[in-house]
Amino acid sequence: MSDCIFCDIIARRLPAEILYEDDSAISILDINPIHYGHALIIPKVHCKDFLELPQNHIPGLFHSAQIVAQSLVTGFKLEGFNIFSNNGKIAGQSVFHFHLHITPRYEDDNIKFVLELKRYESGEMERCADVIRQHILQKT
Repeated sequence: MSDCIFCDIIARRLPAEILYEDDSAISILDINPIHYGHALIIPKVHCKDFLELPQNHIPGLFHSAQIVAQSLVTGFKLEGFNIFSNNGKIAGQSVFHFHLHITPRYEDDNIKFVLELKRYESGEMERCADVIRQHILQKT
């Protein structure tokens, strides 16, 4: 795809620190890391977000993510890491080629997810689940 930085990296038109590569994915260091070692796992097929990722690419992508995560844990002697993906501009996605982030975590690293957790009112959990289940049934 034209104008996609990740497609350009995959095609070797742009440089990157490549950590791992196989037939389905490539892993590179993030150029704006949360912590040193912050890695991206990028499918070789262009898809703007998780919903466009072809199902047959999911196993290979997560296999690659597991290999890179294990290497981060071993190499940096990590006790933990986050795996996440931003999907859509409102969720923080800035490159519209689906990718996973693997971020090393350290004790007292001052990374916080500030959440205002909700509570379901009586019957709301069931109604919410019903909406989701209805749409799952439409897809199966």
